[in-house]
Amino acid sequence: MISMGGVIAETVMLYPNIFRDPPASLVLTREFIVAAGPSDFFPPLGLSTVIGAVLASLLTWRTPSVRRWIVPATVVFVCAEFLFSALFFWPRNTIMFVDPVGTHSAAYLRTVAAEFETGHWVRVVGGVVTSGLAFTGLLRWHRDRVASAGGVVRPGVTASP
Repeated sequence: MISMGGVIAETVMLYPNIFRDPPASLVLTREFIVAAGPSDFFPPLGLSTVIGAVLASLLTWRTPSVRRWIVPATVVFVCAEFLFSALFFWPRNTIMFVDPVGTHSAAYLRTVAAEFETGHWVRVVGGVVTSGLAFTGLLRWHRDRVASAGGVVRPGVTASP
């Protein structure tokens, strides 16, 4: 859910400026993102999220009502967020922000920027799906814990389906 929040914030605050008018806006972005940028934040966040999701999957494995939500959340995150980012976004980031200015033509940079923006919606959808699955798993886990402690989840409703 934190990762999705970061992606949404990036979408709303940074992308309108970054992709406003490539290649000029890409050069301006390079000048702005000097001390730190998304490439400093998202790879470590992504790796820590993958580790946390795998641990959550392992720790909830014996609880089917939770596992059926947490494992798919892990799979969606790894595929739609982590692998897709590494395979699709990182090479485009290199083209737009690492390769020396003037290496690529303006037309090529506009194409790469458009591909990046289009592919970004896969990451947004992946984040929404992952967050929904993980949050549902968290609610199932809480519900099961309350019921196992002898508490009432909701009158007339059992904790596990």
